[in-house]
Amino acid sequence: MKATEVLMEEHEVILRVLIALEKALTNIPSGKFNPDFFLEASDFIKNFADACHHAKEEGVLFVEMEASGVPVKGGPIGVMLAEHEQGRQYTRLMREAAEKWQAGDALAIEAVKLNGMGYVNMLRQHIQKENNILFPMADRVVPTEKQSDIWERFEQIELEETGEGVHEKYEALAEKLEREAMV
Repeated sequence: MKATEVLMEEHEVILRVLIALEKALTNIPSGKFNPDFFLEASDFIKNFADACHHAKEEGVLFVEMEASGVPVKGGPIGVMLAEHEQGRQYTRLMREAAEKWQAGDALAIEAVKLNGMGYVNMLRQHIQKENNILFPMADRVVPTEKQSDIWERFEQIELEETGEGVHEKYEALAEKLEREAMV
């Protein structure tokens, strides 16, 4: 399996959470959702989408692409890195607002909605760009003999940075968020 295929499989899990998050954000007024849902969603984003998935992209794939001649500045890698940072900001602000909401500040609900929807909309487009532009480019420019090295480094990130069983834990959280959003 190619490194980019691993990343696209992870995108599928992330997209499931985006769908659940969007449903919850649009249904906050119904009273069916509380701050805990958004705190769990931000946990998923921070620890799976960012610490696991983006770490593989930023620390391995993008580095190999740059070594293979794809510029970081002024190119698609630079755009992806900027969007990763934007996603981190949306997630941090959504989490902070959910914590304020949990502490009784009902005005923070608007910040949860604003930052949550900002994240959902931005990341959907981001995933499309990666799946349809950046990853095919990576498959063309990164030498085939580097694929097993990239795969091993992905595995190393999962074990050292995020810990064993990270996929199972966050896939279970994705399923939980999906179930809760269906209510």
